[in-house]
Amino acid sequence: MNMRKILITLSLLAAQLSIAWAQLDETQMRIDSIEQSYTYVTGEVKLPNGVATIKIPKGFRYLDTDQAKQVLTDLWGNPPSDDMTLGFILRDEQTLLSDTGYVFNLEYDAIGYVKDDDAEDIDYADLMKDMKSDTEDENKERIKLGYDPIELVGWASTPSYDNEKKILYWAKEIKFGDNTVNTLNYNIRILGRKGVLVMNAIATMPNLPLVETDMPQVLNIVEFNDGYAYNDFNPDMDNVAAWSIGGLVAGKVLAKVGFFAMIVKFWKVIALAVAGAAGTFWKKFKGEA
Repeated sequence: MNMRKILITLSLLAAQLSIAWAQLDETQMRIDSIEQSYTYVTGEVKLPNGVATIKIPKGFRYLDTDQAKQVLTDLWGNPPSDDMTLGFILRDEQTLLSDTGYVFNLEYDAIGYVKDDDAEDIDYADLMKDMKSDTEDENKERIKLGYDPIELVGWASTPSYDNEKKILYWAKEIKFGDNTVNTLNYNIRILGRKGVLVMNAIATMPNLPLVETDMPQVLNIVEFNDGYAYNDFNPDMDNVAAWSIGGLVAGKVLAKVGFFAMIVKFWKVIALAVAGAAGTFWKKFKGEA
């Protein structure tokens, strides 16, 4: 390659890099604009269904139901459904389009009163084997529909049940297709008189230490309103759920795993675009393109 060709190639490289960085700046401005369009609250929040009140701990904030639903559908691409969210809980520094951290989605599942008399008898190693087998069966249908298979790698955090507070929590490690970074699916179920308050967080496995650090605060934020607490159960009036503690844990692996996939995908697209552009520039510089 002669000097003139090198200079021309370098000029083209500089011009295209300038365009690429301008596009990246424009993308970042759009991200910032999206983030600034949401209004968060702190302190005490009464959930819109009247079942419970949450007390947002210091260092966290709450995004209300309407805004959270808009994020789930318009921003993250989930199909709309009834009762899909009661809002989000996230760290103060966490943003909705961040490539790190996590967001807890709140829901209420009015399945009735869940008996917890099986909590001490569950063999979670055997339960995981069954769940893996079920996931493999589900993959056959996923592949037919054109989706990547899912591998249930194992427990990221073995299920634990607080009998005094009536809180069940666990985490699963999940691999989507050929993704190199596995997904963390962290679940909390707070048992009440007429159903279960659900807190579901999706992040990546590297964020597990962060989630576990925050768990002592997160587990204490929910307080059922009068008449809705677990101990308010009236066997003469209330419905008993068909679910047990083991049944809650063994629920479908795919439940809600799509909620936060778009966070990772969003940034992956940007990274691939920049990497692809750099590769093209380098090929041109070497005279290979």
